[in-house]
Amino acid sequence: MELQGKHAVVTGGSRGIGAAIADSLSAAGAKVTIMGRNMPLLEEKAHEMQNALAIQCDVTDEASVAKAFALAAEGHGPVDILVNNAGAAISLPFRKIDKAHFQSMLEVNLIGPFLCTQAVLQEMIDKGAGRIINVASTAALKGYSYVAAYSAAKHGVMGLTRSLALEVAGKGVTVNAVCPGFTETDIARDAIKNIMAKTGRTKEQAIAELVVHNPQKRLIQPAEVAASVLWLCGDNAASITGQAIAVAGGEVMS
Repeated sequence: MELQGKHAVVTGGSRGIGAAIADSLSAAGAKVTIMGRNMPLLEEKAHEMQNALAIQCDVTDEASVAKAFALAAEGHGPVDILVNNAGAAISLPFRKIDKAHFQSMLEVNLIGPFLCTQAVLQEMIDKGAGRIINVASTAALKGYSYVAAYSAAKHGVMGLTRSLALEVAGKGVTVNAVCPGFTETDIARDAIKNIMAKTGRTKEQAIAELVVHNPQKRLIQPAEVAASVLWLCGDNAASITGQAIAVAGGEVMS
């Protein structure tokens, strides 16, 4: 129970990678607050866990973020761990991307982590301890066709991670990113359906196309991502900061 008594906030925590991270942190003893837009899903997930709060939050809206983190502090105390997991990906050829689409990808994938980090950072600095983990993507480390807006936003997350890590390195706060490859989540399932609809390929063929660059030739499991996040939250990772940890079967190496 390495995280006993710690308060962890996980955005996008009702399903997929976020839910797996919330489960992992809770099992390690943390008090967990899960945030997201869909309150029924959040409440359902919170009821499955011990000592968990469900708080509605739109990470792209500054007022919503401020209210959500105030409620989290009221319920569980100061935030010790922030996992910026909320995100979205939409596949489009670059020539079909308009400003609204590009802006929406920036808002949820980059502005969201920025606003949530601002909500907790000063308190972490004041107490001389904190963990901030951004769930980025291998798209933060390389390019993929048809997700230029998403990839640009995730590259921005890596810039934010590295710069902030340097600013707070001497203040007891670490800032890292976990970069999953294609993971078995709703985003991957939607991509598989999209490939099937547009190409007539079978489900197995669509999955094979998604994982073609993964040497292990498989989808990553949410629990594998959660294990890396859990390690970064622990005392043994105190010297790890400013890093991008790829959970991708060898697709990206550093």
